[in-house]
Amino acid sequence: MFDFINPAISRRNVLKGSAALFGASAFEMTAPALFAQSSGSRSQSSNSLHKGMFGFMLAHEQFRVPELIDFGVAAENAGFDVLCTSDHFQPWQANEGHAGEAWVTMGALGQRTKRAWIGPTVTCPTFRYSPAVVAESFASLSLLTPGRIFLGVGSGEALNEQSATGQWPKWPERSERLVEATDIIRKLWTGQPVQHQGKYYNVNGKLYDPPANSIPLLMAGNGPKAMSRCGRYADGLITDPKTWKEHKSEFEAGARAAGKDPSQMPVLIEAFVTVGTQDDARKAAEVWRFLPKAFKTYFNVRDPQDIQDQADREIKIDELIADWAVGTDPNVHITKVQELFASGAWIVNIHSGQPDQKKVIDFYGKEVLPKVRQGAKAA
Repeated sequence: MFDFINPAISRRNVLKGSAALFGASAFEMTAPALFAQSSGSRSQSSNSLHKGMFGFMLAHEQFRVPELIDFGVAAENAGFDVLCTSDHFQPWQANEGHAGEAWVTMGALGQRTKRAWIGPTVTCPTFRYSPAVVAESFASLSLLTPGRIFLGVGSGEALNEQSATGQWPKWPERSERLVEATDIIRKLWTGQPVQHQGKYYNVNGKLYDPPANSIPLLMAGNGPKAMSRCGRYADGLITDPKTWKEHKSEFEAGARAAGKDPSQMPVLIEAFVTVGTQDDARKAAEVWRFLPKAFKTYFNVRDPQDIQDQADREIKIDELIADWAVGTDPNVHITKVQELFASGAWIVNIHSGQPDQKKVIDFYGKEVLPKVRQGAKAA
């Protein structure tokens, strides 16, 4: 039967994988050197995830797949290091209007880009996708885009999993399933035969086309128990600024319990921004209004229209955007990004809900990324 990953085995696998994935130089880099070596870091991005990277969020909830491909190409050209995709069957809110297939987007992006890392934040490998299918799909993506694919996983939301499969058990089971699925994925990626009879899954087979290189496996956490789980079972973390600030210690404790050094684990933090006025931010927030209660309440709601209606009643727009970087002054954005890097983020994933994504990409490419990488202080 499945036994939640022997810590000694997990430690050996993770340390071995980390050495291949990230390299010693990424871990030894000090904070001042982080941005001083910006051009070198960017050229290494096809080989390793490392500190000081910028991501750009490609939101399948808000835009059609062809638009997202164009945004991704523009973001790489502007200097972004990582292209992150949401992975949904339905959008969070009905007024977002879209929900294209993320793996299709990633396959196309891999052929249209040359340098940027690509991966989901996040895929749920437990219900609408089985762990064996996730392992196979990301192995194939890694062959199409060598050394530039990562897998972000999470325990899912009712709007995706329940709506597509009818299944939506309580959180303890969803979390257990995620840990077991992660174990299966790792085993299949070795290319060796896998005979797994677990609490939730039975797998008897092998991948005949395993990844040519190790694939970083990051896990999403939005609460204390989930943060501890991420530290224990993943190569790195995906989270938001508030959760990172409040529950960083749980992530670090989970990593240490598994024999890992949390300072050597990639941390991707999503940062919402608006390049424009407060009114522009308010308009963008109308389609991301659910955010403050996304993983407190709304993840249990199946219908995007119900989420939208509840968010309209319960969440004040001005309170939501108070934590965003809003404005056309580069210093506002530089300060926010520098704070996140200083807090321990390896990758700051820029997410804007405004319709004109190219405006954000161009602004960050010219006014923010170069200055942060040069170590410039906000005025």
